[in-house]
Amino acid sequence: MLQVTGAAKLYNGRPVFSEFDLMVAPGQFKVLLGPSGCGKSTLFDGLTGVTELNCGKIFWNNEKLSHLGSHAAYMQQKDLLLPWFSLLDNALLPAKTGNQEMEKMRPMAEKLFVRLGLKGYKTHMPNEVSGGMRQRCALVRTLMFNRNLILLDEPLSALDAITRQSLQSLLLLLQTEFNKTILMITHDIEEALLLADEVCLLSPKPMVVEEKFILNQPKPRQFSDPGLLEIKAYILAQLKGDLNSEAC
Repeated sequence: MLQVTGAAKLYNGRPVFSEFDLMVAPGQFKVLLGPSGCGKSTLFDGLTGVTELNCGKIFWNNEKLSHLGSHAAYMQQKDLLLPWFSLLDNALLPAKTGNQEMEKMRPMAEKLFVRLGLKGYKTHMPNEVSGGMRQRCALVRTLMFNRNLILLDEPLSALDAITRQSLQSLLLLLQTEFNKTILMITHDIEEALLLADEVCLLSPKPMVVEEKFILNQPKPRQFSDPGLLEIKAYILAQLKGDLNSEAC
């Protein structure tokens, strides 16, 4: 279980968020949904140790940590593939940097390539494949860290709508097939409602959790579900209201 209590981050003396609490249950897919610029990525930077939180406590499986850098796999908006490595070599970077036995890790990566739709692309270079293929490779690399907790920072936001929709089902595999605990941030309402077990609606800065939505609809979901459409309309109205209030 991931638990964050009293997290705070200040920039130039002004709070991005303060007294921010969060809990993610084992095996849960939780999504933080909020407007662009509200502080979602800043929170992830603090959780992973990219930047230091001004205060707050982080617990993973009841162990207090300064950050989650060595306990979570982190998949970001950009694929961050190294252009001089093949797709397979990029996927194997966690094994290389972790001094793991490549003879054992290479077959694992090759199996993941087949499972995630990259069969036949092992030797391709990043500039030879589409953005969707690169993100599939980034997802394989994320799984190669072999961490039970995965943080997703809008991993599909740079893709076109059709590619994005096809890759959403792969993100679900992290939970349904690989039994990961997932915390994801996004500003895409439909994506949040299709993937999450629970959606936390965030406010503009200073960021707080305004409302929580428990989603019991079975996965994979379709947006023809009247319940999801109703929640989407409600969240959209709330976000528009927040932005109008901020503008005033």
